[in-house]
Amino acid sequence: MQQRPFGETKLTVTPIGLGLAALGRPGYITLGHGDSLAHDYEVASMERRAHTVLDAAWAAGIRYFDAARSYGRAEAFLGSWLQSREIDPAAVTVGSKWGYTYTAGWRVQAEKHEVKEHSLAVLRRQWAESRALLGDYLDLYQIHSATFESGVLENGEVLAELARLKQAGVAVGLSLSGPGQADVLRAAMAVTVDGVRLFDGVQATWNLLEPSAGPALADAAAAGMGVIVKEALANGRLTPANEDPAFAPRLAILQAHAGRLHTTVDALALAAVLARPWVSVVLSGVTSPAHLASNLGALAVTLDEEAIHDLAALAETPDHYWQTRAELAWN
Repeated sequence: MQQRPFGETKLTVTPIGLGLAALGRPGYITLGHGDSLAHDYEVASMERRAHTVLDAAWAAGIRYFDAARSYGRAEAFLGSWLQSREIDPAAVTVGSKWGYTYTAGWRVQAEKHEVKEHSLAVLRRQWAESRALLGDYLDLYQIHSATFESGVLENGEVLAELARLKQAGVAVGLSLSGPGQADVLRAAMAVTVDGVRLFDGVQATWNLLEPSAGPALADAAAAGMGVIVKEALANGRLTPANEDPAFAPRLAILQAHAGRLHTTVDALALAAVLARPWVSVVLSGVTSPAHLASNLGALAVTLDEEAIHDLAALAETPDHYWQTRAELAWN
């Protein structure tokens, strides 16, 4: 995979990156997550699994890796892999996120898996924690799921601290979630500190079921921000793991076009993301080398007009999509 610039920063990314949300903790909302881990949640076993997938990603040419403070031990697993493989920090780009604290206690089922707080105290604490685990590998630090409700885009102390980190050489970004992604992004693009736009990048959900943020993401890219796409497979809903009878007609459309284009359903859905000219990197959130290999098939897929037309019809309203996502079970 050829590396490409990440917006106007000095960072580079590969078209596909590896996200560790599903590799760093026992429980997640992706369909079939527990089965994909063989329900083996021992810390040492999960670290070995994470390292195996990271090795496969590196061998395939992936050079962008994504973690977060709330992804259980994801930063620790990533940091131990980077150090044990003696990877040059200049050869890789690593992003992480702050704002959620992991509270599941290494359990699949918990009253609360993570607690959100976008305060200056949390930023300072979690920045120190991320740096302790990732050291000089940490290139991009993002607000985790910035929303108007959290007030983070109006918190002068937090914005000033992020500007300080940016001046020290770390790129600053934000991730988005919910039906208001586009509105939050447009507000973030207007945030400046001492006359300089604060945010270097944005990480947002865009997939065949929820494409509503597309125009805003295109504007962000045009303004010089790097764009990371997460949840390209809609937490497994855009794969054969989705056994919801109500989704069967749409899954049949995906399967028909995947067969016609000689690829897999997951690769087809990822190819739809890669076809957007404003995308810097799309994240693969796999838990095995086999699934990663299937995802990487997206690089060889070219969507034709028939596929583009039919796949566009899969979109849901943002409210419906995010309500469905909120109902996915931790497993």
